[in-house]
Amino acid sequence: MSEPRRWSDYPLVQLTRVRYREFFREPEAVFWVFVFPLLLAAGLGIAFRNRAPERTVIGVVAAPGDTALLAALRSSRELQASAMTDSAAAQALRTGDVVLVVSRTPAGGIEYRYDQTRPESRIARLLADNALQRAEGRQDPVPVRERLVEERGARYIDFLIPGLLGMNLMGSGIWGLGFAIVDARKKRLLKRLIATPMSRWQYLASFALSRLTLLFLEVGLLLGFAVLVFGVPMRGSLPLLLLICLLSSLCFASLGLLIASRAQTIEGASGLMNLAMLPMWIFSGVFFSSSRFPETIQPFIQALPLTAVIDALRGNVLRGAGFGTVAPELAIILGWMVVSFGLAVKLFRWR
Repeated sequence: MSEPRRWSDYPLVQLTRVRYREFFREPEAVFWVFVFPLLLAAGLGIAFRNRAPERTVIGVVAAPGDTALLAALRSSRELQASAMTDSAAAQALRTGDVVLVVSRTPAGGIEYRYDQTRPESRIARLLADNALQRAEGRQDPVPVRERLVEERGARYIDFLIPGLLGMNLMGSGIWGLGFAIVDARKKRLLKRLIATPMSRWQYLASFALSRLTLLFLEVGLLLGFAVLVFGVPMRGSLPLLLLICLLSSLCFASLGLLIASRAQTIEGASGLMNLAMLPMWIFSGVFFSSSRFPETIQPFIQALPLTAVIDALRGNVLRGAGFGTVAPELAIILGWMVVSFGLAVKLFRWR
């Protein structure tokens, strides 16, 4: 009587263990999956950290002896006014050294020179005009007061972390798995597996399953770093966050398997991967909101898997959204995962 088969003897289990060993034997892969996201988050977090408002630099063209114009503008806490000649001011405006040039007209009025397509120039124009009008005795008919607040969740680093997490899940899923398959095919290792008692779905599923253990390390390191170093809030349900990350990782792993199902060379696979990921890098809102793009292409943007991943992550982490709120995004992620893995199994070739 034969002994019962141990769970470790199943092809899917053995293949998954092989995937782990292959990954941790590649220092470059470990760096790009675990270390690089932390360095990127640290660099951008420091660059866009909360700090005192910077003063906007403007140029002032004043006639000799006209100290009132310069003094009025320097009285503003938001402006840094520098006296310049007319030619120097024009050059500074052209090169972006100043965002606004203020001068007097022959009739005694004020002229503002600026590029209306630059938001900082339009803001500087309002600040300069407010300072000059107050210096001339303007009185506000309605008294106002300011209440300054700082809220975690509204900072740029809070907005950025879910985007970086989504981008990292996409990169490690598509690049990490796709390259491994194409490299094995190029070295003619896949051809040797045809004779083994293993189906295509088991081979491809081993890559997707190997992502699960790495997923906890990948997500935990980045989010733990963001919380401890930058105080990023975690307002949503942890089980829901894990579900979003799990489905996202499997979705991008399935996309990587689909891209690598027929590719014969590393160069060919690299081109296909870049072609798949480039629209998501640009449109999906990693570094800025996807709502900035025109309404006409919003349906295309919202259908991208990375857009759904980032929207779901931001909803959970920053707004504490529940399952019902992020369900549409999860449906998009699940749809991409099922379709991609199904096509990968159907199109996959050992040779």
